[in-house]
Amino acid sequence: MAIYKALTIAGSDSGGGAGIQADLKTFQELGVYGMSVITAVTAQNTLGVQGVYPMSTEAIERQLASIGEDLRPDALKTGMLFSGDIIRIVAAAIDKYGWKQIVVDPVMIAKGGASLLQQEAIDAMIHKLLPLADVVTPNIPEAEAISGIRITDLASRQQAAKRIYEFGCKHVLIKGGHDADSEQATDLLYDGFSFKEFTSRRLVTQHTHGTGCTFAAALTSGLAQGRPITASLQLAKSFIHAAISEPLHIGSGHGPTNHWAYQQGVRAAQKDEATRGVR
Repeated sequence: MAIYKALTIAGSDSGGGAGIQADLKTFQELGVYGMSVITAVTAQNTLGVQGVYPMSTEAIERQLASIGEDLRPDALKTGMLFSGDIIRIVAAAIDKYGWKQIVVDPVMIAKGGASLLQQEAIDAMIHKLLPLADVVTPNIPEAEAISGIRITDLASRQQAAKRIYEFGCKHVLIKGGHDADSEQATDLLYDGFSFKEFTSRRLVTQHTHGTGCTFAAALTSGLAQGRPITASLQLAKSFIHAAISEPLHIGSGHGPTNHWAYQQGVRAAQKDEATRGVR
């Protein structure tokens, strides 16, 4: 049996709903062996971020080298990278070790509004990391920050996707979760030639902490398993929809998504199918 491996390069979330913790949970649920490089430790919970403590550049470089020297990932994702220096270190490691299937989740702002990416780091992300990315997955505010284009409708979202694509990535996926005016959550994929939409019913809930991390981790899992980009995106869409549909109802603020809901649904469907087969 093939063992597929995925690497997450991101920050630690002490509340367990986002960051490294969400990524590893998602990898595990989707049958992928997860590895991590921690870029920063955060003190946070469902009420917000109480502190951000970046790792030293030496610690990050050593973690990257440890993975590169022994455990080659089949795909990797980046999350909270915090600073330009960290972004440049990560980009250099990706280039040095020839890692492929790169998913860049440009984590900039936490659910509670705390900044998770220094302003000077945006330039480093654009010029160092995006050219290495197979797919970049900004939400609408992040897409506006990267592209410099205000997104108000489908046309401006397409324009922003084209601008981001020009920075060198192979695919741009602008997520639609922040488009609160629509009853549908529509993610827009651009591959340099055409647009494709991935739509699901919008779920109104405050239990959405870690949705971006979880979505990108599910996408990374699909790519690690050798699925094409569209199939991986459909997997990620299904995974996050299930995770939001079955909230855990913990915490007093933006609660975390339910990382085991997708597999529970899969097992229930398999059981139902087996029962119908017996009949």
